[in-house]
Amino acid sequence: MFRTVAAAGAAALLATFAGTVSASALTVGFSQIGSESGWRAAETTVTQQQAKDRGVDLKFADAQQKQENQIKAVRGFIAQGVDAILIAPVVATGWDAVLKEAQEADIPVILLDRQIDAPDDLYLTAVTSDQVHEGKVAGDWLVGAVGDQECKVMELQGTTGSSPAINRKKGFEEAIAGHPNITIARSQTGDFTRTKGKEVMESFIKAENGGKDICAVYAHNDDMAVGAIQAMKEAGLKPGSDIKVVSIDAVPDIFLAMENGEANATVELTPNMAGPAFDALEAYLKDGTVPPKWIQTESKLYTASDDPKAVYESKKDLGY
Repeated sequence: MFRTVAAAGAAALLATFAGTVSASALTVGFSQIGSESGWRAAETTVTQQQAKDRGVDLKFADAQQKQENQIKAVRGFIAQGVDAILIAPVVATGWDAVLKEAQEADIPVILLDRQIDAPDDLYLTAVTSDQVHEGKVAGDWLVGAVGDQECKVMELQGTTGSSPAINRKKGFEEAIAGHPNITIARSQTGDFTRTKGKEVMESFIKAENGGKDICAVYAHNDDMAVGAIQAMKEAGLKPGSDIKVVSIDAVPDIFLAMENGEANATVELTPNMAGPAFDALEAYLKDGTVPPKWIQTESKLYTASDDPKAVYESKKDLGY
């Protein structure tokens, strides 16, 4: 168990850090999954910027989507004697051994954007979104947007079996459950990609009277929504007006679509997981303040009324 103020042995740890730890004194290892998506690249950029702004010496390791690379990196950080380790875990299992090694070295570990299947005393906290809540925010927006109108929804799911796909579907369904006028008529995976999102949307349009019977598209991420928008335009439809578009992630391109009237709403998955992580870490190392085991990030809703061009400008250089 990590040492805390109330725990036996706290004095040794706190004598080392209390009153002496500042952001500029910290060396932190960061094991990132890789760069498989624009959002992931943005998370890396923001984490590096947060470290720079706080004077943290960040040791970065790109795992290239392989857990063995992450475990190797974590062991390397332990050997270097870093003050803490951030991990964006590529998979949920297989972490117990290396996290115990970090624990024995009195190096706190914080998880970013994903949870793991391991005893929670092996890490200090996890900073993630609530994916069910993200889906619910999207569904609540649609409920408000259509009122009592009959609304046939086309759902573009994320990768089959992935936790975002399962949870974002669950939240959306919970939001529309009490509204029988809103139904998910068709649901198919678009694998979180623009190309597949466009392809699936094309099939939906053909199956639904050239798209005339479609009220809305709910996409589990913005990339699929952007692909669906292209399919609608090629079919002579007006996305955003003929067919409402709501999605999740809040990547820059969806704001360009919103500015052009081609998308209606997006729910942000913030790439700034590091800010709350560093806040929790600094408080812990300073005086032993133990954070909750889960720090939930905000799932902010953006619509066309939120100056999408300005939001795009603020996000475009984050590495998406």
